[in-house]
Order: sequence, then C-alpha cells, then structure tokens
Amino acid sequence: MLVGVLHIELHIPHATGLKARRQVVQSIKTGLRNKFNVSVAEVDHQDLWQRAALAFACAGSDRATVDATLQRVFSIIDARTDCEVTAHRFEFR
Repeated sequence: MLVGVLHIELHIPHATGLKARRQVVQSIKTGLRNKFNVSVAEVDHQDLWQRAALAFACAGSDRATVDATLQRVFSIIDARTDCEVTAHRFEFR
C-alpha cells in the first residue's frame, strides 16, 4: 500500500476576518473530501486571516493512481479564484 500526501499553502486575499477565511477553507475541505474521498486537515496558520495550510492524504495500491488523485485535487484548488496557491509539495510513502 502507498500513501500520498499533498501539502498546500494558500493565500486568501479577500478574507477580512477569520469567518471569511473559514468559509473558503471549509468549502475546499468539504468539496474535495466528498469528490475524491481523500482525507484533509488544516495543518497550520489557523489564527491568520489570509493564510492557510492544508494537507490531503490518499492511499492506494499503486503510485500512479494516488498521484493522479492528488494532482486532480491540486488542479482544482489552483483553479479557484478565491485563493492563491503559494507553495505545494507531494510526498509518497
């Protein structure tokens, strides 16, 4: 079994408070969890208005399947207009 992790740093420029930030983060987490059946957690910057760090995890029997799922997750987040990806990395174990 292989586990893949995608770590994403986000900038949320239009967030004027924690409530606006939380709406964007919850939208991302809920939508992608339901669409791709991945695990997701907010891993850093919980107290900052315009920053967020999310980690997505996916398990599978081969690297190609896990990588394809995490690449699609990244593509959807990168295409959003309410946040900007400032950094990302993929890990496989």
